[in-house]
Amino acid sequence: MKNLFKHHETYVLLVIIVFSAIITTINPNFLTLENFFDLAKSYSFIGILAVGVTIVLISGGIDISFTAVATVGEYVMAVMVIKYGGNMFTAVLLVAVVGIALGMINAVLIYFFNIPTIITTIATLNIYYGILIVISGGKWIYALPDWFRNFADIRLFTLRTAQGLEYGLSIITATWFAIIIIAWIILRYTKLGRGIYAMGGSMNAARRAGFNIFGIQMFVYSFMGLMAGIAGLVQALLVQTVAPNSIVGKELDVIAAVVLGGASLAGGSGTLFGTILGVTLIAIMGNGLTLMRVSSFWYDVFIGLVIIISVGFSAYQRREKVKRTILVEGE
Repeated sequence: MKNLFKHHETYVLLVIIVFSAIITTINPNFLTLENFFDLAKSYSFIGILAVGVTIVLISGGIDISFTAVATVGEYVMAVMVIKYGGNMFTAVLLVAVVGIALGMINAVLIYFFNIPTIITTIATLNIYYGILIVISGGKWIYALPDWFRNFADIRLFTLRTAQGLEYGLSIITATWFAIIIIAWIILRYTKLGRGIYAMGGSMNAARRAGFNIFGIQMFVYSFMGLMAGIAGLVQALLVQTVAPNSIVGKELDVIAAVVLGGASLAGGSGTLFGTILGVTLIAIMGNGLTLMRVSSFWYDVFIGLVIIISVGFSAYQRREKVKRTILVEGE
């Protein structure tokens, strides 16, 4: 039990349980299987982005441009499939190519110009988003193909409520879960995953250990771009429209979820399990405020508090760890 409380994720899980109990007391409709599946589907967009941001933070970097990459990816995809036709494979391929390409540009700028990652990605966010708005004129796209609209309704299995309403595990949610598993395997069982953690701990030490820093950075930001592209596609599936201004601005929601899950802004630490818990807590608070009929403006306050408290708690844990290490070495 003592070891369990050494992990950041344990505290996040306890907060989730407490908040869930409070919200359920106020509105019993919260703790239902139907609401769980709806939440998992609705927050898959943030969840997919959070997987990419987790890997970026573990590597010691930070990416702010992912919402612009997602926006560009979904817009290019929508224009192409409307003009030339296609299917879901075509749509996935388009957002993947756009996302990876824009992520690679970030990696090249960061590595060769040695610009801080936050500065680089703030700049590319504005560049990517600005170019899209200039070219598109900010026009929304509504006339998506029927096959695109129908794909969003696919479920891996379907259940029914007492009133006969259908719900179940959406293919969108299943996509998020599959991405989590793939990312977990990379971080846990591959040399690349060890290199990502090593680079986040100390880039110079990782280089001396023989890791290819450029290759790792290229993977990290390309993977982030890929996640952004897929997330943009998911967003289009969820709302069935493509709006250039609907995603940019959600960066804090995603970063808050990842930091809340225990990933350090200093790099070198973080887990996908923690990220899942972070996204879950963000989803619970967003949905809970709605069910409790609390003003949505309080959600922004909550996001700000989450970032401050999580970063403060992580810093406190690091200080305590350093103190324990000094005491052991002194003895």
